[in-house]
Amino acid sequence: MSGLVNALVIVAVAAVVIARQFRAQAVDTDRRWWLLPVVLAAIALHEPGILDAHHRVGSAALLAVELLIGLATGVGWGWTTRIWTAPDGVVWTKSTKASVGVWAVGIALRAGVFALGAALGLRQDSSALMLGLAGTLLVRDGILAWRVRSAGVVDRPTPAYGDAARSAWKERV
Repeated sequence: MSGLVNALVIVAVAAVVIARQFRAQAVDTDRRWWLLPVVLAAIALHEPGILDAHHRVGSAALLAVELLIGLATGVGWGWTTRIWTAPDGVVWTKSTKASVGVWAVGIALRAGVFALGAALGLRQDSSALMLGLAGTLLVRDGILAWRVRSAGVVDRPTPAYGDAARSAWKERV
């Protein structure tokens, strides 16, 4: 895929994922939560220009930093997402204001990595950003799946995570 197509895929996936996370969503622990990140990573790794041919070491270092930022963003996002159980036993999640902060810091750090690469004269492909996004989604969804299972909310109803007094609600579809 071209850089423009990669950029459009990144923007579309990020927009859909972010918009969905700030609405309450029922957790489906049986679904394949890892599928979208694996597809994004496969697309990113398939691209030949993920590393700058003239500056392999520098671009590999920037790619590693991008991946670390993506993983750290996923960890922060996974731990700042609210989890609760409705009276009917359905587990729900919703990102919080702290999640917005995690995303803002992650985007600022990624912009800084891009600026550093540009200052060093390194050609940076959108595949690195797509790989970082895949890492973010994989870690975030993995942490949420682990939190839901370890809290035992799949097997038995428990109070809302972090807010036991608030009742659960479901958006209209």
